[in-house]
Formats: sequence, structure tokens, C-alpha cells
Amino acid sequence: MPQRTPDELDAMAAAGAVVAAALEAVRAAAVAGVSTLSLDEIAESVIREAGATPSFLGYHGYPASICASVNDRVVHGIPSAAEILAPGDLVSIDCGAVLDGWHGDAAITIGVGTLIPADEALSLATRKALEAGISAMIAGNRLTDVAHAIETATRAAEVRYGRAFGIVDGYGGHGIGRQMHMDPFLPNEGAPGRGPLLAPGSVLAIEPMLTLGTRKTVVLDDKWTVTTADGSRAAHWEHTVAVTEGGPRVLTRA
Repeated sequence: MPQRTPDELDAMAAAGAVVAAALEAVRAAAVAGVSTLSLDEIAESVIREAGATPSFLGYHGYPASICASVNDRVVHGIPSAAEILAPGDLVSIDCGAVLDGWHGDAAITIGVGTLIPADEALSLATRKALEAGISAMIAGNRLTDVAHAIETATRAAEVRYGRAFGIVDGYGGHGIGRQMHMDPFLPNEGAPGRGPLLAPGSVLAIEPMLTLGTRKTVVLDDKWTVTTADGSRAAHWEHTVAVTEGGPRVLTRA
């Protein structure tokens, strides 16, 4: 894993702040009656007004600036004018921006109005798993120590909320820097103590994805949208995080 200098981390944090601003604008706009395409337009506007470029738009042909994954969609949902948010929807928004050649990548899960308890627990559990992964971004740890922390927090959330959560199989976090997706792949579960050593300047996009049912997914005919195989709801939280001498540094905050 490449080690970024403090100045490079600051540059990544500048890109990350643009992502954070775009996600906050989308969060504020995600109400019943709004289309996911409108959310995409809002995010793109925020990104471009900041002098950055949407990382997702055109990436391997992807047609939008955000991924908007509603209810049983896990990741890579394509925004659409025909998809109108309704009360109780669970919406995961993934967003990336590149500024001065450096990438930021983050995701949030939003409830439209009041969520049912199961969906609220799902989003909270996923966010707690992310926080556990962030806490494991410490010099001297290895890659799978982060993965193991995510899994351990997921299992703790199952006890806390009295329900099982599926850790989505085959998807996870990744290295990030001058490119949006770089090695290594970061699983959201696994045994600790394996993989590359984390050192000051190591950067990962950490992104747990949990479901209320199966671990298995299906890719729709659009070749992008990933849904749960059983129709259960999913949540997705993500931050870009650096290892520093002073501990983990989240680079995708305003």
C-alpha cells in the first residue's frame, strides 16, 4: 500500500470535503416526492461548484454522479427521473469527487421520513461497523484487522438489536488516491492479522454493506444495480480514512 505524505493527505481531505458537502446536500433534499435523478443533479452541482469533478460519472461508462440504491438495492443504483422517493424508503447514496487529481469516496444511508425499526437498526448497525473499521486504521495493524473489526461490530449489533444482518458477499472497501479504486480490496469480514501492514499515510475507503436477510446479491439487466437476492433491504456507509501518527483520520468530512 502506498504511504501518502501529510500534504497529500491534506489534498485528499480537500477532495473528501467536497464529497461530504455533496452528501449533505443530498441528505437535505431526500424527501418524499423527489426523484433520485434530482438528487444526482444536486450532488453534481455541489461537486462542480467546488471546482471538482464527479468521480463516478463516466467511470467504466457509469451514467451518473452518485449511486442511489433504494431499499433492496445494495450499491450502484442508477439515478432515475422515474424513481420517486416515498415515505419509509431506505436510500443509500454513494458519491465520489476528484480535486487536483486526488479522489474522495463516501456513502451514507438516509431514511425518507420515519423508518420502521428494522430498517433503522440496519442503518445504525452498518454505521457502527464503519466506525469500528475506522478505529482499526492504526499503524501496525494489518488490512484484515480492519475487516475483522467490521465483522465483530456487525455481530455485536446483532446482539444489540436482536436480529441477524447479512454481510454482503463479494463487495467491500478499497485503496484510493490518484485513482478511485486501487488495491488492496478490503473485505467486510475475516480473520485478523493478514494482508498489508498499515503505516502512517496508508489510505482505505472503508464501506460495510449489510442486509436484513441474505448475503447473496443479483446484478440487474442494467449491468450496474446490485440488489439483494431475497429482496431484503440493505444499507451502505463509507468513509475514506487515513492512518496517521495520531490515529485514524477521516478524509471525507466537511
